[in-house]
Amino acid sequence: MLMIGSPGTGKTMLARRLPTILPPLSPAESLSTTRIYSALGRLKSDEPLLATRPFRSPHHTISDAGMVGGGSTPSPGEISLAHHGVLFLDELPEFHRRSLEVLRQPLEEGHVTISRALHSSTFPASFILVAAMNPCPCGYLGDARHACKCNPVLIERYMARISGPLLDRIDLHIEVPAVPFQELSANADGTSSSVMREQVARARQAQRQRFGIDSPRTNSRMTSRQLRKYCPLDVEGRNLLKNAMEDLGLSARAHDRILRVARTIADLEGTADLQPAHVVEGISYRSLDRKLWAR
Repeated sequence: MLMIGSPGTGKTMLARRLPTILPPLSPAESLSTTRIYSALGRLKSDEPLLATRPFRSPHHTISDAGMVGGGSTPSPGEISLAHHGVLFLDELPEFHRRSLEVLRQPLEEGHVTISRALHSSTFPASFILVAAMNPCPCGYLGDARHACKCNPVLIERYMARISGPLLDRIDLHIEVPAVPFQELSANADGTSSSVMREQVARARQAQRQRFGIDSPRTNSRMTSRQLRKYCPLDVEGRNLLKNAMEDLGLSARAHDRILRVARTIADLEGTADLQPAHVVEGISYRSLDRKLWAR
């Protein structure tokens, strides 16, 4: 997920809350993640097994080796430390280009292989990538409360720091607007993490029934064959997706990701069949595709 919004709209806060709505680590997940932390000597003395999903937030000056791992004797990097958890990249365009491009293979495959002259090592790296960025260098493009001081060339250069292939691998492009004063000062509580966690648990249960109780596969890892089997569209849904592909210039990868997102939306609603509304919502989460194609 990539969140785009002006400074102070709550992007970092939302990212840090994400682990609170995810299901608890299963015994197998806990053991797999604990091995990584144990190999690096990062286990706490009073915590022999990790009980909570990791949340990693590296600084934007991190090197590509720090991100994926490396060294003469390869050791895990940040993406492996985020295994079965969340990797949060704040100010995404400020990261070095190489540090971002090395994420492409792990996002697809769930692991990373580091090769050296004498041997190679493979580390697990199945994580949820969450990134945040401003809409422009000054941060106030489209903000009704502040005037943007950036010219189009600066905005173009800023957006170009994130490559198309990386954006193509991000399922959700979310615009985060400023929260109005009335909502900040309201006494009414919003939806709590516990309620959201129950919704996520029900959706995960539907996916376990779909793929098999013992399968770790979720909608995000569906193969092309599984997409055809579990994401059939009616005529209206196919036409909506076809028009989006043509109008936005979407890739085959984006096509599959829209279907995976639509299937997840249906699972959250408890709906067995994909409806056109699910496809429309999945398409709506490709906001940067729309902007890049418009330019």
